[in-house]
Amino acid sequence: MNDPLSHACALLHSVFGFNEFRPGQEEIVRAVLAGENVLAVMPTGSGKSLCYQLPAITRPGLTLVISPLIALMRDQVRALTAAGVAAGSLNSSNEPAENARVMGLLRRGELRLLYVAPERLARPDTVEMLAEAHVSMMAIDEAHCVSQWGHDFRPEYLSLGNLARQIGGRLQTLAFTATADAPTRGDIVEKLFATSPRIFVRSFDRPNLKLAFKPKERSTRQVLSFVQAHQGESGIIYCASRRKVEELAAALVAAGVRALPYHAGLDKAVRDANQDAFQQDDGVVMTATVAFGMGIDKPDVRFVCHADLPANVEAYYQEIGRAGRDGLPADTLTLYGLGDMQLRRLQIEQGESSDERKRIERQRLGALLSLAEAPRCRRQTLLAYFGEPSETCGNCDLCQEGVELFDGTIDAQKAMSAIVRTGERFGMEHLVAILIGDLTDNVQKFNHEKLPTFGVGKDRKAAEWRSIFRQLSAVGLIAQDLLEHGRWWVTDDGWRVLKGEQKIELRKDLTSGAAGKSSRRDRRAAAATIVGDGDTVLLDALKALRTKLARAQNVPAYVVFSDRTLAELATHRPASERAMREIHGVGDAKLERYGAAFLEVIQGAEA
Repeated sequence: MNDPLSHACALLHSVFGFNEFRPGQEEIVRAVLAGENVLAVMPTGSGKSLCYQLPAITRPGLTLVISPLIALMRDQVRALTAAGVAAGSLNSSNEPAENARVMGLLRRGELRLLYVAPERLARPDTVEMLAEAHVSMMAIDEAHCVSQWGHDFRPEYLSLGNLARQIGGRLQTLAFTATADAPTRGDIVEKLFATSPRIFVRSFDRPNLKLAFKPKERSTRQVLSFVQAHQGESGIIYCASRRKVEELAAALVAAGVRALPYHAGLDKAVRDANQDAFQQDDGVVMTATVAFGMGIDKPDVRFVCHADLPANVEAYYQEIGRAGRDGLPADTLTLYGLGDMQLRRLQIEQGESSDERKRIERQRLGALLSLAEAPRCRRQTLLAYFGEPSETCGNCDLCQEGVELFDGTIDAQKAMSAIVRTGERFGMEHLVAILIGDLTDNVQKFNHEKLPTFGVGKDRKAAEWRSIFRQLSAVGLIAQDLLEHGRWWVTDDGWRVLKGEQKIELRKDLTSGAAGKSSRRDRRAAAATIVGDGDTVLLDALKALRTKLARAQNVPAYVVFSDRTLAELATHRPASERAMREIHGVGDAKLERYGAAFLEVIQGAEA
């Protein structure tokens, strides 16, 4: 078989158990097999890793994979090894026996993929070892980390551009990332490639993900309602603080949910045990800071909830992308409030970044706030941020539940009048009290009950005025001085509305009760997509066997078989190993290792 792509397609089926490429993969694999340097921007869950793993086993030589994420290295090595591929990693968490295995394969020239962290490449002994290892290709994951304009800049990535010269020989370079705008892509090309690479920018659309945002009311209750609508499913809840991680985990456990915390303040043994439980067992919910999940390759995460507002659109997109990587329906929910906006802005202003970097971060936060307060399809708003036009999705909260817009010019003028008449010196709660005519101690202390604006907004509830303040802030009509007790002031754009020179449309906030109902409806739809009612008993039996095998081998459950594979087994019920070979995700090595056990369960269900 002389055609490299034909050989690759055969290995795609025999090793990985896939009958075809996912959209966008084949063209990249073809370019890599042709020896081209490549920069590929592909959404999380679209199969970036296959674009270097498949060429690595199609051609001779060693492929060096550079990733900042030890957990991702470990999971990908486990999955490759289970598929019969000689792969390994060198990192600080390895047991001596694992390092010995990897070095043995390396010395014998049998290793096909070697995963290392960029920090390890700063060690002279590592570079010397690689110079003798016949490295033919270097794949750089999370390549946006090389760019100071990227959302997760890491200075250790800057040395990777010189690695080819240090190792010697002609080193084909591939760079992959899920999020990189045009300036970031330019930075990646300049810093990682000696000559211009072939650039692929794939659609950022993840149509299987439902997007939803809700204003915070009683956030713990909102999170609990969302999780309970996904009973028995694996999910991640992201929090802005360690304290909230532990509080939410405790609240979920008290409600009967198997929830575990994860943050840097926990003992390493506890973190590792919790992560392993999340990987190996079904139905575990992880409450975590955003560091968790960066290297998690678990494909069957059915939901991601942000209990606090993410840092920016790129971070939001990357974090929700950890759900539904198997292509099946998954749910996302982001809760946000004015306190979140204040915290994120404060983090930017008090950071040590340059003025230009802070300007960009303000823009990115503003884009996220616009997404949170969007008046129409969220997917359109999100994809437009990445420069991609789209139709309405029908799979976000705004498309499914609708949103009512109204001419908010007069309300905006009332709110801004309250700000101006109080000298632009007060925070939102005081201003809301003035608008609804509430004689609080502070209102009386400053004689603000005598202002013309006192009580002009009594036709609305305090919660409605808070929503109006959030929306005015999101579109840039008002702003807060976070270093002076959160005082509000009116921007130049705001003054144009206040003077009647410009109108503004606002949206009526969706009722919080719709979130739980929508999530429960979507969960039933997702379950129907996986298997029919008559196959759920068999699916549960197959999951139980998978859990048993995964625990015995101390590997994540998906390393045995993914949810999609189990769903197809439950639906198609193959009666032989030959028939099982046609199921998605069943390669030669897994068929030999697990086929008989799963066929026995299927045959037992047929009896």
